[in-house]
This record gives sequence, C-alpha cells and structure tokens, in this order.
Amino acid sequence: MTAQSVTRAYGGQTMTAPLREALVKAPGPAFGRAFEDSEHCFLHPVDIDRARREHESFRELLGSLGTTVDLLEAEVESPDLVYAFDPLLITDRGAIPLRPGKPNRQMEPAAIEAWTLAHGIPTIGRIEAPGTVEAGDTLWLRPDLFCIGRTLRTNDEGARQLAALVGGDVRVFDVPYWHGPEELVHLLSVIHPIADDLATVFLPLLPVGLWQLLRDMRYRLIEVDEEEYLRLGCNVLVVRPGVAIIAAGNPRVAAALASRGVEVHTYEATEIGINGSGGPTCMTRPILRG
Repeated sequence: MTAQSVTRAYGGQTMTAPLREALVKAPGPAFGRAFEDSEHCFLHPVDIDRARREHESFRELLGSLGTTVDLLEAEVESPDLVYAFDPLLITDRGAIPLRPGKPNRQMEPAAIEAWTLAHGIPTIGRIEAPGTVEAGDTLWLRPDLFCIGRTLRTNDEGARQLAALVGGDVRVFDVPYWHGPEELVHLLSVIHPIADDLATVFLPLLPVGLWQLLRDMRYRLIEVDEEEYLRLGCNVLVVRPGVAIIAAGNPRVAAALASRGVEVHTYEATEIGINGSGGPTCMTRPILRG
C-alpha cells in the first residue's frame, strides 16, 4: 500500500479495492410514498418502518466490515436518492455530478454534490442537457478502463460527455431493452466485477461486446440465473478483496462466490432493495476505495 492511498480522501477507480469510506441515504418520507406514483416503479406500498430497519442493518453490516459509513441527511422529493450510487461519480480527480435519465431523479445530483463539496471533494465537471447518465450504467474494469452502458437512462450524449470527463480508455456498450422502463436494466444490473479476473453476470442481458472484452481479459464468470437475477443476485458490493455483500435470498450466487474463496455477507432486502429494484451497490456511493 502506498502512502498516497492512505492519505488521500477520495477516489479509487475500481469496483473491488477496499471500500474505505462510503455515503448512504436512509429511507425518508419520499421513499415511504414511492408506490403512490407509478413512475417510481415500486412493486408494492412501502413498509417504511421495515425499510428503515433493513437499511440500518445494512449500514451496521457495512461498518462492521471496516467501511466508514457516512449518512446523507438531505431529503428530496425523489425516493430514489436512497440508491445513492447513481446520481454522482467519484474519480481520482474529483466528483462528476451526473444527469439521471429518470426525470424524477434529476434533483438528486445537487444533493450529493453539496455533500461532496462540503467534504473537500472538487467537482471536475458535470453532465449537461441533453445528456443523461446514471452511474448504475458505469463500471471500472481497471483504473484506466471504464465502461458505460447505453440504456433507457444513459443516452449517446451523456456517454460522450462522461467519456470526455473521465478520459483514458472508455468503452460504450448497448444494454438490451428487456421489459422496458418499468423493469429498467442498468449495466450494473447484469455484471459486477468481484476481482480483477472474476465477475457475476446475467448472460441473457450482457452486451456481446462486453462479453468479448471479459473473455479477452480472461475473466471467470459466475452466471446468475433469472430467478436470482430478479432478487438482485447479480448486484454484489465488494467491501474488500475476498469479502462481499449480497441481498439475502440468493443461495446459488452465495455458494458460487464462496466456492471461489469469497466471504459472503447478506442483509434483508425486501423493502429497501427488491421493492425499489436497488441492490447493495445501488445503495452505496463509494467515496474512497484503495
């Protein structure tokens, strides 16, 4: 470990290095009302007390595994701010507030940018209209290899702007339409790196070009079946190499990870996850990895 990795306060262009600090948002009044507006695409009326208990347990688990967990106190009208990964990206040079493609989420980047600025993280650029990008459509395969999914939430112009801000080797892949906006597919819904040569994937929705890239990079793939895909089984939060968090109810994914030497921790995700279609990665905005 270098002195720089110890002393820096933000960054980490990786999905798998130790998650030293993360920002999360507990469910508030807007989350409790989410089912009342069909555009939010929640599956059933929210049990807000259960959602809060589940989120508190998730925070406690993450903290027990060594991550400093910061709680975003801002409350906006969008229930999806609970899925704090999406509105803003952290690079080694600073923050990039994004512009979500889901209209009700476009108020969210400012709420998280206010937190990052208050904590000394500079803004290096932002996505401007007509561009749209959600961070769930992005991932790092290497610190200098960044992938963007073109989806119903991330358009051509947003991908172009983000690629210019990130720099380096950026690849853009089309993600299948699947069942449309009500069952949105983010790129990170169908792939998640677990290590430099290991990833969970839902092959039916994985872009062919990305599959070819993973093959060329000699990745081993843990194939998630449709039943566990729908229970967020492909959405894995790597806390540090060899340690990961997944939603409860995915025994086959858990067993496959364990067979490859990964220590697996689970949390109850009925209200906080499955109802709003957000896994452990979605709920966690990494501030510092490495």
